Amino acid sequence: MSLRQKLLLVALCTLALPVAGWLYVRQMETLLRQGQEQALTATATAVARSLAVTDAPLPQAGKGWYVQQAVNPITIDGYGDDWAPMTPWSQSIGTQGKLLLAEDDKGFYMYIDVRTAHRTRADAGDANAMSADHLVLDLVQGSDHRRYLIASAAPGAFTALPLDPAVGNLPDRIVGQWQEDGSGYRAELRLPPDLGLSALGVGIYTAANGGDPVATEERSLWRYSPDLAQELVRLAPDDTRARLMTPSGWVLAQSGHLTTSGPQPPWLSSLIYRSLLANPLEDAESWTEDAPRLDLPEVQSASRGEPATVWRQGEERDSVVLETAVPIERDHAVVGVLLLEQASRAVPLLANRAFLSLLLTSFGVMLVAGAILLLFATRLSLRLGRLRDAVERAQLNDGRLDGQFFEGQFPMAESEDEIGDLARSFQRLFEAVGGYTDYLRTLASKLSHELNTPLAIVKSSLDNLEHAELSDEAQPYLARARDGVARLGQLVRAMSEASRMERAIAAAEPEDVDLVEVVDGCAEAYRPLAGVRQLDCVLPDQPVHLHGAPELIAQALDKLFDNALSFTPPSGWLRLSLRQIENGAEIELANQGPLLPAAMQGRLFDSLVSLREKATPGDAPHLGLGLYVVRLVAERHGGVASARNLEDGSGVAFTLRLHGMPRQRLAG
Repeated sequence: MSLRQKLLLVALCTLALPVAGWLYVRQMETLLRQGQEQALTATATAVARSLAVTDAPLPQAGKGWYVQQAVNPITIDGYGDDWAPMTPWSQSIGTQGKLLLAEDDKGFYMYIDVRTAHRTRADAGDANAMSADHLVLDLVQGSDHRRYLIASAAPGAFTALPLDPAVGNLPDRIVGQWQEDGSGYRAELRLPPDLGLSALGVGIYTAANGGDPVATEERSLWRYSPDLAQELVRLAPDDTRARLMTPSGWVLAQSGHLTTSGPQPPWLSSLIYRSLLANPLEDAESWTEDAPRLDLPEVQSASRGEPATVWRQGEERDSVVLETAVPIERDHAVVGVLLLEQASRAVPLLANRAFLSLLLTSFGVMLVAGAILLLFATRLSLRLGRLRDAVERAQLNDGRLDGQFFEGQFPMAESEDEIGDLARSFQRLFEAVGGYTDYLRTLASKLSHELNTPLAIVKSSLDNLEHAELSDEAQPYLARARDGVARLGQLVRAMSEASRMERAIAAAEPEDVDLVEVVDGCAEAYRPLAGVRQLDCVLPDQPVHLHGAPELIAQALDKLFDNALSFTPPSGWLRLSLRQIENGAEIELANQGPLLPAAMQGRLFDSLVSLREKATPGDAPHLGLGLYVVRLVAERHGGVASARNLEDGSGVAFTLRLHGMPRQRLAG
């Protein structure tokens, strides 16, 4: 990762400012919600207590049957088509039946649907009617009640027979319609509207299941109460919708409507609020507007005596609805639930305004900080790039310093910051390295010059000792001294030869040559020297022309072959190849043998570096100048010398990449 990218990554830390602001705005929105929740809950609690202490006709504790208002005329035919709008709110009778109750100004309607796979049929007047499938209806009028038997052996009209004597104004006979299908039967009937029933009992007897044939489940009758609605209008706040329900969620009264005041925000603000700011909201349920029953978690919680609040999405854009449900208690029993709803745009508007203000401020701060950091990173990267380029150009391939480059001061050495200190340190380092490199390059010639005179003195002294009378014990020491002087002389001549070779390579005259002929000639000369070793020569079919010194190239190949031959086992192989490359040629000599150490691959072509084992007494020492000469020849031809291990691990390969010597211009 570049320095500019790292500083850009650091600049991203400024994102902590808008993130912290975003969390603050969300917390503020939460606090606003909590304030509204507490206020609406307090209002609902006060209204619930007022209803509990007044004479409002609240339902009695316990179960009840809910009587819906008929939304369309009901025809007594035994079919449920007229009951379709009210079917979602049917009430269960045990595990087999469903009950629907409705009323209008024409009567009180009842629809019973029983699911059973096995039928035992009989009319109500049959003697075995009580042991067949039938219904028992118990009508309650205050303290009076009367039971009726409903049964039919076939679809069509039926007449319910009373099981109890006449009481009050309860009817002596009830007529209705009975219909059947493969899954069960249905009974539909109508009662006079002026009966004034206070409770109702319904029982289902199935012959296949057995049981008590006259048992009924008696419950109070619940219905929407205009009196309770008027009481809610008087007690509930004007900007809320209030609904009074039984503990099971049946609506007994309702007042008010949800109204959202204030301007409607644009769609972008609404999207920002819903996506970034709003705490979780429940989905809006439009069917709860006129539903006779609200089966909601908050209502269930209030029926257990625990107030609950819920935030829902409003029907209008960018509005929210707060619902709070509180229990209504009489004699320490929950007899009803009060649900207050309040729509608002205040919370979204305040949150949006705070967030947009924070967003604009944070964006401006981030933009300025990012621009400053980008400019700083760019300038710093450019300065470091200049310093890197200067370091790379300061030293030549052979270790010498570029004299043209160091005519002036090292780049940015005059700066007063840390980069200037680094540049001055590099300058001092390169000056020291350059001086040491020049010393090493001239060390061989200096040593050869300085050692010639002492060697001559020692040699002449040894010659004089040969004419003197020496004991037999001194003769071996004299021979050893003469052998050491000879070896030392070889070292001095080798170092002198290296200096002469550098001057000879620098003074070589170039010419146009065909490297195919040069390499092929060298390969033929090497075959007798290879002995039993296999020597392959791979040459291109076309000539490879190069402007250079053929004798230098041949000398470099001699050095490479001598080096390769010394490491190749007697039964090994050598391969000399030539190939054309762009703007030059490449000569490679590969041989079977030990691999190069990883630490030495970059130093093999330096002077006085050798991988051969130490010379045994009597052998001439190896100074490691051969590969150094190869490097000088490659650089003289504008190329480079390199060494690598073969991919299969069988040996090594030395490569000469040559681009040619510069052509000399004729004097005008």
